[in-house]
This record gives sequence, structure tokens and C-alpha cells, in this order.
Amino acid sequence: MNKDSKFSVSAEEIEKQNEYIQLARTLVEAKFQHTPKAFVHTYGCQGNVADSERLKGVLQQIGYTFTEDVNEADLVLYNTCAIREHAEDRVFGNVGALKQLKAKNRDMRILLCGCMVQQAHIAEKFHKSYPFVDVIFGTNVIHKLPEFLYKSLSGGKRICEIPAGDGVVPEDMPLYRDSEFKAWLPIMYGCNNFCTYCIVPYVRGRERSRDPQVIIQEAKDLVARGYKEITLLGQNVNSYGKNPDYGYNFSKLLRELNDIEGDFIIRFMTSHPKDCTHELLDTMAQCDKVAKHLHLPFQCGSDRVLKAMNRGYTSGKYLELLEYAYSVMPDLSVTSDVIVGFPGETYEEFCETKELVKKAGFTSMFTFIFSSREGTKAAQMDDPISEEEKGKWFRELLAVQEAVAAERTSASLGKTYRVLCESINEKNGLMEGRTEGNIIIEFPADKSVIGSFRNVTVTECLTWILRGELAE
Repeated sequence: MNKDSKFSVSAEEIEKQNEYIQLARTLVEAKFQHTPKAFVHTYGCQGNVADSERLKGVLQQIGYTFTEDVNEADLVLYNTCAIREHAEDRVFGNVGALKQLKAKNRDMRILLCGCMVQQAHIAEKFHKSYPFVDVIFGTNVIHKLPEFLYKSLSGGKRICEIPAGDGVVPEDMPLYRDSEFKAWLPIMYGCNNFCTYCIVPYVRGRERSRDPQVIIQEAKDLVARGYKEITLLGQNVNSYGKNPDYGYNFSKLLRELNDIEGDFIIRFMTSHPKDCTHELLDTMAQCDKVAKHLHLPFQCGSDRVLKAMNRGYTSGKYLELLEYAYSVMPDLSVTSDVIVGFPGETYEEFCETKELVKKAGFTSMFTFIFSSREGTKAAQMDDPISEEEKGKWFRELLAVQEAVAAERTSASLGKTYRVLCESINEKNGLMEGRTEGNIIIEFPADKSVIGSFRNVTVTECLTWILRGELAE
């Protein structure tokens, strides 16, 4: 358990929630004549996915099984995202559609949690305008799901708990992992950066790192259970260990995880350029189990816009980092995020973004048109550029990156990669996996290889993916 009392859930609170699990299980067994089913849907980032695995662990212990069909669910839980307006609009629409289902099944429970509902104005809207929603709870209290569900099932009163504050580290929650060979491993929560466009520090709280010994033991347990890929998660993993100070930085943590015996690969997301150091890049180069893939969001190529975004680096500094990274890891795969149409951005400044993309050599890139978030500084800035014009810029940037990606993938022809086999693509029947550089590769193979590493030789290079055949 996390040793820092400021961020820890107390032992008494953990015991209390364990008692609520048993109470809720007894209630569920009495209320339903069948094994109840839960539909859990996650919006947003991998951090939300990891949170949902904890929430599903609780629901499983209470007695729920899981379904992919919302129409047969006795409980619906939406774990929401606040990063972009489009994601919020989808949640409102999907929650509204549940009204009819609730009318048919009065014992059904509808729960909303996550970053979107951590915003007070959003929580109030759900509470007032969606009276059929039973439980609304924020990111700081996901460990209290047993209590919320028991009270809802036993008393029927609606619950809305959105406490402010820096948040907690939700240790000692049961886990239901969605995969038998790929695992999410959160190492820290929250963010201290306050980029002017970003809502995350307001809905996830300030940075708080997990105890390194807890992380290392969890990784050892995963490897012992046969997991082949462990992805370390944090809003900014480069800041790991600063709060609280465990005497570990991210590089030291990576090295200790790399020393765990076993055949597995380590990935991590997401890195912030201002905290990306040569030490970290050297660590990646020297650790054989750390994937040679770096997701390093640059957001914009204009130094003026980067300053307005409060990013803490320049385009020159960003490119210097990539130059050093490629020098110590020639086969490194770099992916990134970019925002098009930040308030006040000119077309000339946007063109600086295109130039950076040409120089950076990204394998792939996640591109977003600016989405104003209430409560952030950017939401108060003048934004004179039309959505139509931003859409034009967006398409221009995609064309640039498509050319870069095609050139990079073409260099893979004839090469052999060690690939973790993940699933069968239902559209073409090919096995799908990812290279160490996080590039999708498809190849003929039997389902029996899923969850194992195989060597695959590239026979065809498409813009974003590769195709190949088993080398052995």
C-alpha cells in the first residue's frame, strides 16, 4: 500500500469497502433470480481503462458477470472522459438512450464516473436532467464503489459524490484484467503541468506517485502469471517519483523493472518533452525489455503557441531530444500528439508544425482540432479561426504525416521483428500483433499463437501498418 498518508486510502477505509462488498453481494444474491450482468464502457485514455479494471474487479466480487450487450445489462457503468467535447457529447447521448432500458428493468442501476463527471457543472447537469441515473462519482472516490452500489441497491436514493482535492492512490482494489497477456500498470496519477488547453489537472488532481516497491512487486506478479506486455501509465510518467519523493526517478524504476526475470516487454505512456531527459533515453537504449517506442506529444511547432500552451519547451528543444534519442536508438519508433487551431494560432504558425513533422520522422501521430474545455485558461482566449479553416489545416497536416509514415514503414520491408500476437482481424482473418515500435503487423497464423512472441518478416508495407509472414 502507498506509504504516503496524504495520498493513501486508509486501512480502515479499505476494510470498510471490503465489508460493503460482502453486504452488496448478499443483497444482489437476494434481489436477482439470475446472475446479474454488468455492462462497463470506458471512454478516453489508458488510465481510464486501468481504472475500469479496478471497478470491474469490485463488480465481479459483488457477484456480477460482464456483457458486451447493454440491452441485457442489470448494471451499466460509464467511465467517462473530459479531454474533448466530442467525447462528452457521446456520453450524453448514450446515457440518454438508457432511459428506456431503465423503464423496462426497475432493478437496473446506472452509474457514471470518471473525468467528465468530476467537473461540477457536468455532474450537476446529469443530476438534474437525467433523474434515472442512480450513482455519479468522481475520480477521487472510485475506491468507494462498493459503498455507493450497496446504498443504491438497498435504499434506492440517488448518489452524487464529487469531492475536490488532489485525489488518492486507489491501492488494494480487486482487479479484473481484460487481457490474459497484456497488463496496464499505473505508476502515478494526476498532473502538475497545467497546460492551458488541458482539463486533466482539474479532474485528476495533482501528481502523486505510487510506492516503487508496490509497483515492482505488482510487475513481478504479472510476469509470474505469464503476462507478456506491461504498460506503465501516468499522465506524465517522466515526473514519476517527485511527489512523494521515494528516492526513485522514472529511469531508476525502469531499470529495476527491466531486471525482473522473465520474457516480457515494458511500454509506457505518456511522456512530457519538458521532463524527457538524456538519462531516460539512455535507460531506454540500455534496457533490453523496454520497448524502443517513445510517445512524446509535441502539440505545436510554433514557439509562440507552445508558450501560450504553457508547454515548457521550444520546438528546437523538442527536435534536439529526438536527435539524441535516434542517436542512441537508431531503430526508435516515435509517435506524438498535435493540436490544430489553438486559439490565436496563425496559418504561418501552423506551417511551423508541418515543418516539425517533416523533420521528426514520426511513425504515427494523433491529430486533434482544438477543443475548448470549460475551466481552462485557453477557454478564455480569443479564437478567431473558423472551424472550416481548422478542418482545412487538419487535412493538410494529415497529408504531411501520411507521407512521412509511408516512407518510414517502407524501410521495414524484408526486416524481421519480434511480435506479440494479439488477436485475429475479423475482416481479413489475419493475425494481428505489434512490433516493439508499436506498429501493427498482420500475418497468417493460427489462434494458438495468441499471447506469445513470434518472429515475423515484413513482406508488404502499407502507410500505417505492415504485413508479413512467420519467420520460423
